[in-house]
Amino acid sequence: MAASVLCRRLASLSGVLRAISSTKCISPGTSQCGCLLQIANYNPKPLRLNIKDPYIPDKGSEKTPEWQKTTKYDRKLFGRYGSASGVDTAKLWPSQGELETLIAEEKEWHPSLEEILANVAANEKEKAKKRLAREKRIATNMANMPKMVADWRRESRDLKLKKKEEKARRDLLLAEARTRYGYALDPRSAKFQEMLKEIEKDEAKKRKILKRRKKEEERAAATATDAHTADATT
Repeated sequence: MAASVLCRRLASLSGVLRAISSTKCISPGTSQCGCLLQIANYNPKPLRLNIKDPYIPDKGSEKTPEWQKTTKYDRKLFGRYGSASGVDTAKLWPSQGELETLIAEEKEWHPSLEEILANVAANEKEKAKKRLAREKRIATNMANMPKMVADWRRESRDLKLKKKEEKARRDLLLAEARTRYGYALDPRSAKFQEMLKEIEKDEAKKRKILKRRKKEEERAAATATDAHTADATT
């Protein structure tokens, strides 16, 4: 650092000397432009720099920058000057926490060859497993393709039939409303919805009557069968 400061000062001094030597001596007076030209004498202060001994910063001084008081800078001093730097080598070793951090970073960014090979083998195994699962899924889907196509066609047919039945029922309800009221009703109107509720109640009653009648018929048929069986045994 001292050597660099000395070089900069010597360079500036040589530049000033060259400028003075190239300038002609002019006696005090008035030039053509009316300006007074003067030559200033340059008296540089002598440099008292110790460039033989290494530069060791004073850590107790307030003028010393903080970055020169760190352990990192002490490591640089010891690496440059060795024992002449006066740095305690015991303080240059990393602490337990720093050592653990360095070991963790070494394991993360520079794994061993065994770990690299193990990771490669695990990745290849995982890829093969996924490929086999995909091929198995494709084979299963291809085997089920005829059934899937048949199911899709049946669902499409049922959906069309359902839409057709709903349309027929809607047309029947609109015709019923026209018969009752003598004019066409809007399916969204309150009167049409009221008529729809009445029709649904009537249909529910009819279903109950049919269900009761079916049960009576089944009961009568069972009684007749039992009587016939009893006559045959006697």
